[in-house]
Amino acid sequence: MLKIFNTAKNKKIDFIPINKDEVTMYVCGPTVYDYIHIGNARPIIVFDVLYRLLSSIYPSVKYVRNITDIDDKINSKALQNNETIFELTKRTENQFIKDYKDLNAIKPDIEPRATEHIDEMIEMIQQLIENKNAYEAKKHVLFRVKSWDKYGKFANKSYDEQEHGARVEVADYKQDPADFVLWKPSSDDEPSWDSPWGKGRPGWHIECSAMVKKHLGENFDIHGGGLDLIFPHHQNEIAQSCCANKSDKFANYWMHNGFLMSEGQKMSKSLGNFYTINELLNEFSGNAIRLVLLSTHYRKPLDFTKSKLIEAENLINKLSDFINKNKNEKQDKNIDEFKNALCDDLNTPLAISIMWKYQKEKQIGKLLKSIELLGFDIKNSDKSQIPQEIKELAEKRNQAKIEKNFAESDKIRNKIRQLGYEIKDTPNGYEINKI
Repeated sequence: MLKIFNTAKNKKIDFIPINKDEVTMYVCGPTVYDYIHIGNARPIIVFDVLYRLLSSIYPSVKYVRNITDIDDKINSKALQNNETIFELTKRTENQFIKDYKDLNAIKPDIEPRATEHIDEMIEMIQQLIENKNAYEAKKHVLFRVKSWDKYGKFANKSYDEQEHGARVEVADYKQDPADFVLWKPSSDDEPSWDSPWGKGRPGWHIECSAMVKKHLGENFDIHGGGLDLIFPHHQNEIAQSCCANKSDKFANYWMHNGFLMSEGQKMSKSLGNFYTINELLNEFSGNAIRLVLLSTHYRKPLDFTKSKLIEAENLINKLSDFINKNKNEKQDKNIDEFKNALCDDLNTPLAISIMWKYQKEKQIGKLLKSIELLGFDIKNSDKSQIPQEIKELAEKRNQAKIEKNFAESDKIRNKIRQLGYEIKDTPNGYEINKI
């Protein structure tokens, strides 16, 4: 049984999906105004392992991770770089995709962009106004915090404890200092869309609520992100989604990864400890970065250092050499002990220690399967090697196609993809490639 520490309950509980045939998961993605840094990489890798684990347990997993391509930081950076907003977001999004692929993270099933969901945002804002949870003021639309008596419960903040003005803009058009923006007017040099309230653009929080509803519905299984997003972002997501949908349900489970320090201090370019993934990949492998980030439990603080990367690179190289020398050993693939560790709130440090035990005992089959679930891309000397499980699924899919059972064929294709491989039909049969 998979157990998850649910932030909303502040305790570890059994995971019971809404639909046992398809688990639904949404993770807050990057704001594409600059290259991602090592702190951004932590949730990418953590939830990639969760995705792989869920895919090994359930028939299907629908994984959505958004791209925020409209934001004040983007506007400011584009102006600073003397480039268009489109040029900036396209360039940084392309680099983001390359970075997470180099970290061997599986591409989510859906990667929605905020700018592609403006209509859904406007529709949700209109519903909030109709429900008396939002109001228009000076071409802005704001969420009325006091209209929802559960506001602050998720983040464990009473109204009096909220820091008015620190994280929420204080303005004279607000009915209450804590009210937050759903829609705001744009100046001539800022991106804008037509709306019932004039030309403008959405606030940050409404973006995720609209994309979640479009792709996963009003109620879904897991919402993930960094600890820093609990307040105000995730608290505001819950408030506006529940109020717009007239429901007390949104995400059933909330998972948050802990903070990351760099070289013992907060990351800062002035301190010389600000590492982008693009820069790190010029010196180290994606496997080494992955090993460092997974060696600490995802909910605990992590101090990331280059010395840890050097040590991890050496371990990965030794692991690769070991596999190449021993790949013909007996292949026992029962990894219950390993999966039990991951099923205990994604205990990757314990899982990694079991992986090293498999290596020491020369249990190559178990070792290879554990490596696959943790997402390491260890190259064998036989680079064409495809796991037997993938080959068997491919054969089942091929048989389903022959029998014209296309629904089953598509289901198996999705399963293969969730395990990190793609199958391509050719005139001479099919090909299997690693994503």
